[in-house]
Amino acid sequence: MKNSDCDVYFVYVQLEVGTGACAAVIAAVLNGYCPLDEDITVQVRGGMLHVRYTGETVYLTGNTMLSYEGTVEI
Repeated sequence: MKNSDCDVYFVYVQLEVGTGACAAVIAAVLNGYCPLDEDITVQVRGGMLHVRYTGETVYLTGNTMLSYEGTVEI
């Protein structure tokens, strides 16, 4: 399938924005701003993500990076 001309610009203060980017695309599709089942480009602080919402499934692709590392004692 082709890439869509619909771009979503998502502003959020945290670097982990994959879930929020997916939610923004789903909202844009359901409200008629972007087409269903096409790659939607989402510009985030860390780069560009590509989200596809099929109506049943959400696919997220893009670069990843380590943002936090830690240890938890239980």
